[in-house]
Amino acid sequence: MPRRLLQLYVGLVVFSIGEAMIVQARLGVIPWDVLHQGLVRVFGLSIGQWSIIVGALVLLLWIPMRERPGLGTVSNVFVIGAALDWALRWIPAPTALGWRVALLLGGIVVNGVATAAYIGARFGPGPRDGLMTGMVRRTGRPVAVVRTAIEIVVVTVGWLLGGNLAIGTVVFALTIGPVAHVFLPLLTAPGGATPDDEIGEGT
Repeated sequence: MPRRLLQLYVGLVVFSIGEAMIVQARLGVIPWDVLHQGLVRVFGLSIGQWSIIVGALVLLLWIPMRERPGLGTVSNVFVIGAALDWALRWIPAPTALGWRVALLLGGIVVNGVATAAYIGARFGPGPRDGLMTGMVRRTGRPVAVVRTAIEIVVVTVGWLLGGNLAIGTVVFALTIGPVAHVFLPLLTAPGGATPDDEIGEGT
């Protein structure tokens, strides 16, 4: 249990660091951050604060689907948002394209490892991943179809609000799953099946 708790919270903080690296690369952010950035542009506050607000609202959608949040689910909502704002204050935003590309790719790898860490701790999926799996169970549709539909809606709304939708968003969406799957078997705590269906963008 102590190791799983440590892995959960280290994973969530490291996830935020990878997320901040992608934001500071300014080549397109992860799908849900497109929405968070759009909300920042329209209503103010910070991207981390909107991550918390949106995560809490998504968690409310679990109620009609009768999903049960775990410690990791609730921690995901608050830790990632707070740590993201902290990381953005410390990670510089480079101007040279080469460094921006390196920051984007490095952020994706960091994010993938951290996703495997906090999911592998087996304290419950993130609120956005739980929304996806809950809708799969309720609709009977394949995971890929449901996840794609959710992310298209989220990215479209965020882009219309002014979020940074660009090539980095596409690269992240195509690579985060494979990266996380490489590390998930190594970081899954003993005593449970590998939670493959819970891998989304980790938030």
